[in-house]
Amino acid sequence: MLVKSRIVLCVVASLIFGADLFAQNDDLVLNFQEYLGYVKKYHPIAKQAQLTIAMGEANLMKARGGFDPKIEVDYDRKEFKGTEYWDRLNTTFKIPTWFGLELKGNYEQNQGDFINRTESVPMDGLYSAGVSMSLAQGFWINERMATLRKAKFFREQSKADQDLLVNGILYEASLAYFDWLKAYLDYSVYGDFVRNAEVRLGGIKRRANAGDLAIIDTVEAKIGFQNRVLGREQARVRLMKSSLRLSNFLWINDVPVELQPEVIPDLEVESKIDATLQIEEQRLDSLILENHPKMRSLEFKINGLAVDKRLKANKLLPKLDVEYNFLTETPELVNSFVTDDFKGGVTFRLPLFLRKERGDLKLAKFKLRDMEFERDNAQVEIYNKVTALYRELDSYTVQNQLIVDIVTNYGSLLNAEERKFSVGESSVFLINSRESKLIDAKLKQNEVQNKFFHTKAKLFKSLAINPINL
Repeated sequence: MLVKSRIVLCVVASLIFGADLFAQNDDLVLNFQEYLGYVKKYHPIAKQAQLTIAMGEANLMKARGGFDPKIEVDYDRKEFKGTEYWDRLNTTFKIPTWFGLELKGNYEQNQGDFINRTESVPMDGLYSAGVSMSLAQGFWINERMATLRKAKFFREQSKADQDLLVNGILYEASLAYFDWLKAYLDYSVYGDFVRNAEVRLGGIKRRANAGDLAIIDTVEAKIGFQNRVLGREQARVRLMKSSLRLSNFLWINDVPVELQPEVIPDLEVESKIDATLQIEEQRLDSLILENHPKMRSLEFKINGLAVDKRLKANKLLPKLDVEYNFLTETPELVNSFVTDDFKGGVTFRLPLFLRKERGDLKLAKFKLRDMEFERDNAQVEIYNKVTALYRELDSYTVQNQLIVDIVTNYGSLLNAEERKFSVGESSVFLINSRESKLIDAKLKQNEVQNKFFHTKAKLFKSLAINPINL
């Protein structure tokens, strides 16, 4: 299960529901994987991404409709002052098939005093069964065939686009989580040093009252304490803002929710990021760009434009349609369909200059080439961006180790200065100075870690991964 009772969420629309959705507990941890699982399942953008596949399926169903069998019935009757002018009934059943071939069955019954002689049929009507076919334009490809092929490509493109949309919202949600974690760590840093400064201030006051220290040292210690409180308050504001930004990605059953102050981030998230974002097995030397969702989406677009180009090229051919129908009064007898009784025809059309058709073909070629340029450029951009991010991650690994050593060394300096102060060989000013350096180093450590996490999220976005474990 996802976050469930481990996360305290306050419904933004609490006035409607009258109460919070969950009971409150202390120090509840919002796990990174569970958080992204909620985003992927409930966020409106993630749900919107699911519509792309549904749209692709609907578009494919619409295209397949071009090959649906059809029944047509035409009935026309006129009677005036006791005279039946005409009574016409024409029913047709058509089955469109591939390669411009259409099967057709027909029943025709015409009677009346003023019908044309060409419409005369037997009293019980006339049946026909035949076929119509395009022998030039529309044989290898026609509008129905092109629409269906493009719809199939669009369906596959929709799947790739869904991965891109889901990846995008998970990327933004990840950045919000990492910024929330950094703000929480910064607040914790100031919280620890506020307590230290408060204890130091109390000790210096007692020593000053005992005459062991000058009264001015209490002023120095108080300034240090006030600076720490000020820094903590500023960090608290940043934590509040980052918490609200994180809440933008939290929804439950179409209801926006807000984190309670008791919820904290997972402080051990560094060991879980790669597995959650599924980037732990991604290696630059094994990167297959053809499987990248953006590349697949562009490739399906190119395939659709290639079909369109082929259709436009087919329009340059003359239109040559032939039709042949067997005629019979007794369709129940198979041997009644003989070649002597038939109805057929040939249609031929060809524009003299083909300017419209040639213009359409040129435009189709330009669109196809334009998309091919975009694909080639996207392939280079993705590869270079992923390469740069891998190198950046290597650098941040080194930076993290360096900043850890720097923090340790500043801590040693502060401890040494406090020992010297205890034996009267230092001052409150020097202690505050050492402590300020240590605070800056810890904040810098949080910043470097945050940039490291951001870079991992950027790699996740560049690879356009849609995690299946959420």
